[in-house]
Amino acid sequence: AAAFGVLAIAVAGAIYKRSHKTAPHGSRSSICRAAEGAAAASMPILKLGTRGSPLALAQAYEAKKRLAEAFPELAPDEAVEIRIISTTGDQRLEISLAEIGGKGLFTRELDVALVSKEVDFCVHSTKDVPTDLVPDTEICTFLPREDTRDVLISGDGTTTKIEDFPKGTVIGTASLRRQAQIYAKNSGVTCVNFRGNVQTRLRKLKAGDVNATLLAYAGLKRMNMEEHATTILDWDQMLPAISQGAICFQCRSNDEKTLGYLKALSHEPTRQAVCCERAFLAALDGNCKTPIAGQAQVVDGQLKFTGLVCSPDGQRNFRVERSGAAEEGETIGREAGLHIRNEAGEKFFEEMQEYVQQVAAANTKPTKS
Repeated sequence: AAAFGVLAIAVAGAIYKRSHKTAPHGSRSSICRAAEGAAAASMPILKLGTRGSPLALAQAYEAKKRLAEAFPELAPDEAVEIRIISTTGDQRLEISLAEIGGKGLFTRELDVALVSKEVDFCVHSTKDVPTDLVPDTEICTFLPREDTRDVLISGDGTTTKIEDFPKGTVIGTASLRRQAQIYAKNSGVTCVNFRGNVQTRLRKLKAGDVNATLLAYAGLKRMNMEEHATTILDWDQMLPAISQGAICFQCRSNDEKTLGYLKALSHEPTRQAVCCERAFLAALDGNCKTPIAGQAQVVDGQLKFTGLVCSPDGQRNFRVERSGAAEEGETIGREAGLHIRNEAGEKFFEEMQEYVQQVAAANTKPTKS
C-alpha cells in the first residue's frame, strides 16, 4: 500500500509538472506582496490535506496548479505541500458504504487534520462532504465543475443501455443511488457491492467479478481515462449524485491567510448550483444510506434543479423540478427537499432505512452470475 501511494504521488506529480505554468507577477498583487518575504524564508506556505487515491491526488495537484498560476509565491513546487491522509472509507473496502455509516467516511480523518492544524485546507470531492461541517470550518472554494454525468462500463464493451442487460447480469456499484435507478430500469439484473478506486474497479471488471459497473465521468476525465467508458449516461438515464463533478476546498473559518488564497479561486456558478443541491440533501437528511440524486444548472443567472429520491429496489420514485434566480439556490433546493419529504411521507424514509440493512446489494461481495 505504501509503495502504491508513492507511485500515485509520482504519477500525479509528473502530470502536474508537465501542465504547470507560472503566473505573471501582477496577479493578486496585494496578497503577493504580503506573503513574499515569509515565503522566501518559510516553506511550505500552505499544507494541503487529501486522500491518497489516484483520483484524489489528481484533484490535489489540480488545486496546487491553480494556486501556482494565481499566486507567484505559490509557484515553487515546495510552496504547497500535499499531505496524504487515509480515511475510514479508504480502509474498509470490504464493507458497503450503506453498512458502515454513510457520509463522512471519506472526510472524518481529514477533518481532524484540519482542526488540529496539521493541514491548512483540504481538497474534497464535494459529494463526499457531509452537509453538516465540523464547527469553525467552511467550504470556501468550488473549482469550475467538471461534467457531472455517470458512465456505463460494460464488460463486453458493447451494451450501452441498462435496459438491454439480460436477466442475471451482475452490475457492481457501491452507490444506492445508482442501484435504485438501475433496478427501476431493469429489475432482472443484480447489483452487488463494488468498491475501491477507479483502477481497482476496472481491474475487477476485466477479471469478470462483475459484468458491468458505473463510474463518474468527471473522475475518468481528471485521470485521462475516458476511453474506458462504454457510454455516457444523460440525466434522464441516470441522475447524478448531489455535488458530483465538483471539487471543493475546506478551511478553518478564522484562517484569514489561507482563505485569502483559496476564495480567489472559487467559481460562482458552481457554488450556486452545488449549494442548491446540498440544501436539497440536507432537507432530506441524506447520506450514503439513502438513494438520493439531484442536479442544478446555472445559465444566465437562472438556476434549474431536478431532484430524485427512490426506494433502494427502484420501485418507488419521487421526482421534483424547480427553477429560479441563481442567488436563491439554497432556498430552491431546501424547498424541493421538503416537497419530496412531504410527498413521500416519513414512513417511506423509515422503511427505506430498514430496507437498506437487508438489501443484498449493500451487503454482498461481488460474485459471478
